[in-house]
Amino acid sequence: MTRTVHTFCRYCLAACGVTVTVDGNRVTKIAPDKQNPHTWRDFCAKGRTAAALVEHPRRIVAPMRRVGDTYVEATWEEAIDDIASRMSAVIDADCPDAVGAYYGNPAGFSSSNIVFMNGWLDALGTGSRYGVGSIDQNAMHVVAQAMYGSMLMAPVSDVDNCDYFLLVGTNPAVSAWNWLETVPGGWRRTLDRQAQGATIVVVDPLRTESAAKADLHLAVRAAQDWALLLGIVKVVFDEGLEHRGDCAELATGIEDLRALAAEADLDDLAARCGLPRGQIESVARDFATARAAMVVTRTGVSMHVTGTVGEWLGHALNVITGRMDRPGGRRFEPGYVDTIRMSGMVGASTHRNRLSGRPMVAGAHALSELPAEITTPGRGQIRALVINCGNPVVSGPDGAALDRALAGLDLLVAIDFVQRESHRHAHWLLPAVHWLERDDLLAFTSSMHDESYVHYGAQAVDPPPGARQEWRIFVDLAIAMRRPLFRARGLNTFIRATREAARLTGRRGLEFGPHWIDRVTLATGRKVNGRRLRWRDVRAHPHGWVLGPREFGHFRDALRTPDHRVRVAPPEFVARARDLLAAPPPEPPAQFPFTLANRRRRHSMNSWLNELPGLHPSGKGTDVVIHPDDARRLGIADGDRVRVRSRIGGVDLTASIDDEPRPGVVIIDHGWGSRVFDPRGGTPAESFGVNRNLLVDAEPVDPLSQTPALNSTFVAVEKVDQS
Repeated sequence: MTRTVHTFCRYCLAACGVTVTVDGNRVTKIAPDKQNPHTWRDFCAKGRTAAALVEHPRRIVAPMRRVGDTYVEATWEEAIDDIASRMSAVIDADCPDAVGAYYGNPAGFSSSNIVFMNGWLDALGTGSRYGVGSIDQNAMHVVAQAMYGSMLMAPVSDVDNCDYFLLVGTNPAVSAWNWLETVPGGWRRTLDRQAQGATIVVVDPLRTESAAKADLHLAVRAAQDWALLLGIVKVVFDEGLEHRGDCAELATGIEDLRALAAEADLDDLAARCGLPRGQIESVARDFATARAAMVVTRTGVSMHVTGTVGEWLGHALNVITGRMDRPGGRRFEPGYVDTIRMSGMVGASTHRNRLSGRPMVAGAHALSELPAEITTPGRGQIRALVINCGNPVVSGPDGAALDRALAGLDLLVAIDFVQRESHRHAHWLLPAVHWLERDDLLAFTSSMHDESYVHYGAQAVDPPPGARQEWRIFVDLAIAMRRPLFRARGLNTFIRATREAARLTGRRGLEFGPHWIDRVTLATGRKVNGRRLRWRDVRAHPHGWVLGPREFGHFRDALRTPDHRVRVAPPEFVARARDLLAAPPPEPPAQFPFTLANRRRRHSMNSWLNELPGLHPSGKGTDVVIHPDDARRLGIADGDRVRVRSRIGGVDLTASIDDEPRPGVVIIDHGWGSRVFDPRGGTPAESFGVNRNLLVDAEPVDPLSQTPALNSTFVAVEKVDQS
């Protein structure tokens, strides 16, 4: 029997409304839900082909225990008992920090996964928590915490009223205006503004799809965005172009920022970022004098060791030119849940890495530190690890070192759909549940939409009988280890009682789970249009529900700084900028004359979905893009096999000659190079592309965000002799 389910895609923050056609328990079609009032316009092939992952021929559909070089299926009782007893033994022999967890991107788009994972980690008392945010997101959290008082204070873009777009390290033509905000159809709406006279300026070492449509492309030197932005700030101050009202009333630290700008030499900044001084001055004047304008910074700014300073200066530029909380600039969307207040109730972790002494960022330590934490003896050495829907060997720096470290663990548990590169040493493989197979209410991202919007993500099909939602795995482990979930005494007993009640009555909803939290979240959320949302009203809008018009005036109230003003010049940022100014501009060493760059692909999602060949018929992820001038000097032609080397490793790829990168920059796509294994041992592993992060060292990192040099590593390129 055929039926239709209206839900939304959970691959990225765009959360596109989709219509899923189901025959029996099989998805036959996924299409954009054009009755969705908010999100469907960014629908892409990732959502259209989502059922391919559900039906992947190598999908893990039941717990699998490692036996020799292969795996055998086991019951959930066997899996939970064995994992719990081995983890308990590790803790008893050392301390809670000896058990750790890493979570990847898919876990972040579940309303229950990370919440319950952290509840289990809290129960254990471990601070060994590692997340994918240290790859491309930490800078934003560090800046938001320092400037606004909350790591979750993410301004959203009012693209429909903007006259001047300064887009730094972002490619919205491909990424659909997503990161820690989402503006549905944002790039199309931006081009509409351009057609009405708005100016688009793209800052990127690459001539991206967005740069090709821009009025001006500034091909900045890699990792030197900060120098360009500081140059613009300097011109604004030197020429008196700041918004004096906001500088006096909204922000503190203006004079400290002004002093930093005065110390900088504009010719030096121009040389550092590789752009003419006159061009910097022109952009600064046009931006500052535009009726409505915004700076938008994204992952291209964040993924290198100067990223936090660049991210900060972008926000500071918006503040000093009066672009915050005004039409055509950046604003705060309160959403239907006060996420900032709720995150403040949890409190910041004081846990520090035992080797580096670095603190957590956004509740997790940096992935670059994980290999040493596993291999270095001492109290708190990680001996048991859960990889929760992630592929860190491919996502993070120096994957070879992490792979070697994972091989030496006493216990490695992987929760995922298939066995990927990072799971090849796993002792247990536990099946993940796809978003088509579960319900979701992503309440904690409601302030990241560009309008007040709620959508309940309905389950479309049932998961395999042997699969279990991730939240349930963490609850079961807490109970089996006799550790109180969320550190709430008596909660485990209560959960067992609700399970028994559900079993006796046949009413599954009686069992404690995410649906309880969803209802409480709505009941205690913000009032919208003078009233709180009711569960039945949300469920009565299967296509999603726009709760009201876009509003301004919420930004000041949302600030969590003591005086409710923006700290525009946090001392640690100013000090880091001075250090950068005092150091000579980074020049590639003679043996590694190129800078490694990355680009966004519409049909990829970081390090996952690349194992679905139907999404990538052109076989992307296997080439290195070289500028024609560089290729001529190296004697490399299009299609040649080349080796790209760094200080720590090398990879072989096919050369693609194109002027997309500026000279001196080479592009290798991020997220490829993972094998997908057959855990049953019947067929060889399938390999997809090349892991460019094998070229990236775990050190140095941005001292503020702990992000490695994923987009600023120096490499060499040489033709491979195929004779």
